[in-house]
Amino acid sequence: MIIDKIEAVAIRIPLSKDFGGSTYNVTSRCTVITRLWVKDGPVAEIYNGDNRSHGPEIAALVNDRLASRLIGKDVRDWRRLYALLEAEVPGAAMAPELMMQAIACVDCAVWDAIGRCYEVSVARLLGGYREELPIISIGGYYIEGKTLDDLGAEMRTLREAGMAGCKVKVGGLSPEADAERVKAARDGIGPDFLISVDANRGWSWRDAVKHANLIEPLDIAWFEEPCHWMDDLRNMAEVRRASSIPVNAGQSEVTGQAMRRMIEAGAVDFINFDASEAGGVTAWQRVAGLAQLTDIQMTHHEEPQIALHMLAAQPNGFCVECFADPERDPLWDRMLLEGPTVSKGVARLPDGPGFGVKVDPAAIEMYRI
Repeated sequence: MIIDKIEAVAIRIPLSKDFGGSTYNVTSRCTVITRLWVKDGPVAEIYNGDNRSHGPEIAALVNDRLASRLIGKDVRDWRRLYALLEAEVPGAAMAPELMMQAIACVDCAVWDAIGRCYEVSVARLLGGYREELPIISIGGYYIEGKTLDDLGAEMRTLREAGMAGCKVKVGGLSPEADAERVKAARDGIGPDFLISVDANRGWSWRDAVKHANLIEPLDIAWFEEPCHWMDDLRNMAEVRRASSIPVNAGQSEVTGQAMRRMIEAGAVDFINFDASEAGGVTAWQRVAGLAQLTDIQMTHHEEPQIALHMLAAQPNGFCVECFADPERDPLWDRMLLEGPTVSKGVARLPDGPGFGVKVDPAAIEMYRI
């Protein structure tokens, strides 16, 4: 099972409108497709990340720097392969996030290849704890002209689309104004629908606490990235102490060591560490094990095609998230020839080996950068 070739291709799909959170704008769906050829064996293919501007640089790191380290090695030796990839990290001190994303692309392709070689899913390779998980959508965006009634209607539309809940964007307005938006979402759907909120580091800890106290009666599953990045470990711990709503964070970190510090600071109840941003499945497993030992639950930032397998393999996996709106993620909605199935609030592992994902090759050629 010798690695013969590795190739990464960046793609960018323009979106029909701006999907904005408290601190960012999204006008395109970007990702990196990575393929790995096993000599006289299968070809792995997986896509990583929702990167908004650096796809070509990440693909170049894979093609020009990382691939040559693994050519000729046995794909089954995943720990040895990962050590070879990690050896590149100290030399990437000026752009560590890009190197970690490139390593994630290669590592995920390795896991996909192993699964294809043995004809089993990545979830089974990682332990096979379950075959399905609840799935929620990221939504509640700040879109011009959107009313409170529209938020309630959006929740109902998501339920009709098979979602078990929604992560609503907050942090872009005052704590009071965003509390009204969250209340409108809850009133529009009723009690049996998961609602969490995501400030994307938009508030000071005082405003985050004020918002948490206002929405506490609304049965909120978690409060994600409530505080500005400058001192978020200390500040998230303050928010945890001041409210009964669990705190979720980790997607903005690029190393497992950073997640260890977050746990040691008492800053989180949930971790949404992103394998596509921070080194792949191998790095994610380390964090998931640490979280399980400290009674912390795991979610994942976006990327259901990868996250479903990892979370399904973990006893502390909570739910998977996606962009149910096809205008926000046309790749997930229209360009997957094979992938997970979603119905009645549940995402089920695909039948195929590896990650069980196949992207329409015509779409790759159309949108490659």
